[in-house]
Amino acid sequence: MKILITGGTNGMGKGVAQILAGIDDQTHEIIILCRSRERGEATLQEIESATQNHKLSLVLCDLTKLSDVRHAIQEIRSHHAFLDGVFINAGLGYAATRVETEDGMDPHFQVNYLSQFMLTLNLLDLLEKSDKGGRVVFNVTEAGEIFWDDIQMKNKWGFEDAVHQAMVAKRMFSERMHNLYKGRENSKVSFIGFQIHKTVWTNQIKIIPFFMRSMATLMKLFGTFISIEECGWVMAPLFTESRAESLKKSGKFITWKNNAFVEMKHDAYAADPKLQERLWRVSLELCNDKATTQVAERLT
Repeated sequence: MKILITGGTNGMGKGVAQILAGIDDQTHEIIILCRSRERGEATLQEIESATQNHKLSLVLCDLTKLSDVRHAIQEIRSHHAFLDGVFINAGLGYAATRVETEDGMDPHFQVNYLSQFMLTLNLLDLLEKSDKGGRVVFNVTEAGEIFWDDIQMKNKWGFEDAVHQAMVAKRMFSERMHNLYKGRENSKVSFIGFQIHKTVWTNQIKIIPFFMRSMATLMKLFGTFISIEECGWVMAPLFTESRAESLKKSGKFITWKNNAFVEMKHDAYAADPKLQERLWRVSLELCNDKATTQVAERLT
């Protein structure tokens, strides 16, 4: 399988990349998308040393810049004739204050959702060319709402609300993509929302305030967290299972429980077709990108 992983230098992304690179006789090809060349190359070297998998590559992209996303799309398309999977994972977590991207957006909304909305749409044709069934797996969580009158959260901001808004946007996007594809003849691309069953212990712990870090360290002792490797082992089958098995999960919101994938219930808000359509239109307007709009028009 040829898998693109956004945010592959830390946390869930790195765990999935490391496990996929090492299993099945090192046959899987892993492409990591990240913003830092130094961290990206160090991650590739670490994974290659641990797994002896030499089919690893890097795509540099700062998701706070739509111009970077366009360049990354061009680079991926110029080097790869197909993709078997994409892990939509990169995201911002804790932030002390609100800042704005060069595109004038809340960085949580742009990084965690909008830039990856644009990336996904422009890579669909590569996924459609997969012989094994293309699949897009979204790192999502429950809850959240779209602040329709203040999506960039200029009037009222909090990092948790910003994260949750992006998460529900990804869930809405995932289900809408499934609904657009399920009616297509011979469709073989699946769209899966996955919520990890426990919090993953990541480098994020280094940037959160001391009291939060102390609480997290205590909680870790009681088994609240899992390692990135355990996360990778749990999620790896979503990228390596057969096309038929992947399509069975398409459109669903799932998690891991009792050593099996189980379906979670979509809340009425995220599953509302009218709200999904509204978010779709808003997202295209914010991307303001001709190629992305053309893909959207082809789908709808």
